[in-house]
Amino acid sequence: MDNIGKVEVRQLNIDDYEEMHKSLLDAYPNWQEDYWEKKDIRKLVKIFPEGQLAVVVDGVVVGSALSIIVKYELFGDDHRYEEIIGNYSFNTHNPKGNTLYGIDVFIRPEFRGMRLGRRLYDARKELCEQLNLKAIVFGGRIPNYYKYSSELSPKEYIQKVKYQEINDPVLNFQLSNDFHVKKVLKGYISGDKESEEYAVLLQWDNIYYQKVSDKTSGYKSVVRLGLVQWQMRLYNNIDELFTQVEYFVDAVASYNGDFVLFPEYFNAPLMADYNHLGYAEAIRKLADYTDEILERFINLAITYNINIVTGSFPLVKDDKLFNTGFLCRRNGTYESYTKVHVTPDEIKTWGLSGGDLVEVFETDCGPVGVLICYDVEFPELSRILAQQGMSILFVPFLTDTQNGYSRVRYCARSRAIENECYVAIAGCVGNLPKVENMDIQFAQSVVFTPSDFSFPANGIKAEATPNTEMILVADVDLDLLKELHNFGAVRNLKDRRTDLYSVCLNTDKMPANTKRV
Repeated sequence: MDNIGKVEVRQLNIDDYEEMHKSLLDAYPNWQEDYWEKKDIRKLVKIFPEGQLAVVVDGVVVGSALSIIVKYELFGDDHRYEEIIGNYSFNTHNPKGNTLYGIDVFIRPEFRGMRLGRRLYDARKELCEQLNLKAIVFGGRIPNYYKYSSELSPKEYIQKVKYQEINDPVLNFQLSNDFHVKKVLKGYISGDKESEEYAVLLQWDNIYYQKVSDKTSGYKSVVRLGLVQWQMRLYNNIDELFTQVEYFVDAVASYNGDFVLFPEYFNAPLMADYNHLGYAEAIRKLADYTDEILERFINLAITYNINIVTGSFPLVKDDKLFNTGFLCRRNGTYESYTKVHVTPDEIKTWGLSGGDLVEVFETDCGPVGVLICYDVEFPELSRILAQQGMSILFVPFLTDTQNGYSRVRYCARSRAIENECYVAIAGCVGNLPKVENMDIQFAQSVVFTPSDFSFPANGIKAEATPNTEMILVADVDLDLLKELHNFGAVRNLKDRRTDLYSVCLNTDKMPANTKRV
């Protein structure tokens, strides 16, 4: 340690993971769980990069401090670690929150005693002041308590540490950094044998905090959705099609919408020019428009300052045909999603293949997911998205008959309840001549909610008139979801018996270049 040349504190990045992970293992030699996986750090760096800190000695990461922002009143002083971090989904992170919550700090043992931990704490305090947050809060472990638990209560132990009668390296350090004890938490971290699952709730108050109106926050808790119930009609070319598309985008944007959702295969009228071809040839001709459609949607998202869920359309990749769509953000970036479960008719008639992408997308209105039509009838997919923190699930669909529509509707409604999220479904209506296999459509677009006291009694926020072209506009409150997760009459996510069952992706079966959970 005598030859140290340079020490710096900077933001952690995903390329630091291997060095950070080695520091973690060295810092917690008695810890049984290896709980900071690479996907966890990738998610934290993505949603709150400035809150993830690394202390670097001569170019090597020797310690880290991880944190999120929470709306503390949704949790209160009686909470568990898993609740604060959303069971490692980090969907509890809320840029509109008022408290910086520390979820870990560690230093490699051979670098302790050099005040590196203090540098991390000072950087956290500076961040708290810069972001105008009310306080820093965290649950501090008491790793030496197991030595005294037979003779001292946690309260007595804390008092003796406070008056230097007992040495607890973690608690001593935190108290010396101006944190004050709020209370003792029981059952805070499952499996923390050294602390016997007790923790000390500690807080540092930002004396420069200024309360601000919610109106000044860049984060939206109330999100306005616009669902396009699209009338099938013939168009001479893509320009005519997008005249109608732009009309709907403009209309939703004029109502200050945050998202506009288009249905599945809304561009099918363009296949009329290829009706003389076989089914499989015609839809591959339709796929020729997809690159241009994406480009046009990106421009509309930027021009009208709105996030667009583009519905879906055919895409040819490596000579395979997929049913694909895009989330076009208003900042000009975009993500793709692909139908995982293709219907028997899509396989038989068009030769479609199922995709492998199952992921949540970050937006300026929180994390969202997209499942295309038939996919919503498979509860595993939406559960995987919920585990990644999804707040709103968008479902573009196309159904020809009322019984097909009913499958989509009632499955979507179930997904809202079991995953404690909003679900928005939008479909096509009417008849489409001159396009084989697309003769009739039935739809009623709906925004579903969870079923609890803070939501409509029937779990329906808004619904369109059946089989009529229109726009459905509805507001959804994301803060109500966070309250539901913690204080609902029932808590479908929290009460899962994960000791008996689990739902996960078989990532070892996916192609190497596939995005994974």
